[in-house]
Amino acid sequence: MPKITYITHAGKNHTIDVSNGLTVMEGAIQNDIPGIDADCGGSMACATCHVYVKEEWFDKLKKKEDGEEDMLDMAYKPNKFSRLSCQIIVSDELEGLIVNLPEKQT
Repeated sequence: MPKITYITHAGKNHTIDVSNGLTVMEGAIQNDIPGIDADCGGSMACATCHVYVKEEWFDKLKKKEDGEEDMLDMAYKPNKFSRLSCQIIVSDELEGLIVNLPEKQT
């Protein structure tokens, strides 16, 4: 299982094992990581699982679909490294992935 690190806005690190095939959002929810609300349950109908992907990982992820970009427009302070964690599917290639959580979810 790949290790994913979630860093809260306050700087607290949470490194957890997430099973392949789950999303980064599901890993956070199953492990009670604070800062990811996931109000829509991962159906890409909200932006409450918004994360900032560390720059060195950003280009290693599958490209954003149009719907994800539209949802990110509603996120709190999106930037060029913003992703919806419900759209990042965990695989062995993501071992060591680091995501930062925004100050709040909208």
